[in-house]
Amino acid sequence: MPILSLSAKPLPRLPANQGLSRLSKRLNLAPTSRIRITMLKQQDRQGNENGSRPLYLGIDFGTSGARYALIDKQGAIHAEGKRTYPAVGQSTNWAGSWREALFHLLGDIPSVHRPSISSISIDGTSATTLIIDRNNGELLAGPFLYNESFPDALPMVKSIAPANHTVCSGSSTLCKLVSWWNKHYSNGGDDSAILMHQSDWLLWLLHGKYGVSDYNNTLKVGYDPEIGSYPSWLMSQPYSHMLPSSIRAPGVPIGPIKEDVRSQYGFSNDCVICTGTTDSIAAFLAARTTDPGKAVTSLGSTLAIKLVSRVRVEDARFGVYSHRMDDQWLVGGASNSGGVVLRQLFSDDQLVTLSRDIDPSSPSPHDYYPLPKSGERFPVSDPDMEPRLEPRPDSDAEYLHGILESMARIEARGYKLLKELGATPVEEVFTSGGGAQNEKWTAIRERVLGVPVRKAEQTEAAYGAALLALRGATTGK
Repeated sequence: MPILSLSAKPLPRLPANQGLSRLSKRLNLAPTSRIRITMLKQQDRQGNENGSRPLYLGIDFGTSGARYALIDKQGAIHAEGKRTYPAVGQSTNWAGSWREALFHLLGDIPSVHRPSISSISIDGTSATTLIIDRNNGELLAGPFLYNESFPDALPMVKSIAPANHTVCSGSSTLCKLVSWWNKHYSNGGDDSAILMHQSDWLLWLLHGKYGVSDYNNTLKVGYDPEIGSYPSWLMSQPYSHMLPSSIRAPGVPIGPIKEDVRSQYGFSNDCVICTGTTDSIAAFLAARTTDPGKAVTSLGSTLAIKLVSRVRVEDARFGVYSHRMDDQWLVGGASNSGGVVLRQLFSDDQLVTLSRDIDPSSPSPHDYYPLPKSGERFPVSDPDMEPRLEPRPDSDAEYLHGILESMARIEARGYKLLKELGATPVEEVFTSGGGAQNEKWTAIRERVLGVPVRKAEQTEAAYGAALLALRGATTGK
């Protein structure tokens, strides 16, 4: 397949006090029995009892649960915890589940720490969208989840957006907005309806201000982080008044925490709420690597790659897009191959046992394309690629070896594609997600990728969100 020729150009430098990478370098709800809690770690540090050590709270809302991390200025974790909510397809009240998880997590934080919390930031899944009534805060529609597609809106979106733009995907935030608008307000209507991303809405529950978002979340609704505004082709549309009006960098103070929330949970009078980001960006920030050529591969249910690049590259045909990160770009894409396929074939114990019998220095002769039935979303070789898991050898260890190596080839083709599109070549890969624990797979990937591969010290998106809270409290910009 021919590669789109893009005019990739470096990004103008931002003022130093607006930097995400510089941060990393410096370092009323109804109860439900379906929310479960797990306390992961609590480390009481000397000084918290009297509030002498400021702490920074990050909360991650992922696909199956929410998690918090509480850190100090040096990045040390003081407490962690999580809440799970129903899996995708098993809930009809997502907003209620998220709201309940949020406030239960705030209550889960050890009371000794709460007065020391200086700032809070939240990340959410990219392109998860809600329509809210700005007059009373009521939910008008949604949530429309990150993986929901609205092909009915795609022809209209493609007719107004540049070719191969990030919004030219049925699951983009803009397609969700256009689909809703066409069904409800195509003949006109009041201007009380507004769009919020998942993390926007959750943060709004804490600060109460409408219209605030960040330039990572708004990318898939059409915001241009290079020029710092919405493009004219978007602002000329009749639904443009629904877009978030105050777009800021991630980790920037929005305002103080609402008084009722502050008093109920015992936060300090000085606690501020900061802009958030998407879950994948937060997970990248957690790795604390920001030099061009450095990358993070997330080996979870799917396989996602993100690379720090000096230039911006985007191509909707391949699901490739770029998030702004200071004066650089975080270029990424994702494959549906990953842990979801492995779990269909092996148990966790089998993965551990069989991996012991794999020689990672020996290439596997098997060529699979491990995909779920839904197919591929990152067509790095064939846009019509179908799952291929045959033939299966007699040896289960040999079979697992072939699958792990085939996934490594998908990862390698992904980074090769980013280079062909104009991104900075990959020089080193950090790994997050459950797959980072498998040392044999790491060795296979290092051989296939041809660059150093190692596990990131911090891999949780909640930790990255906490770093954003730290940024907001310490820079005040």
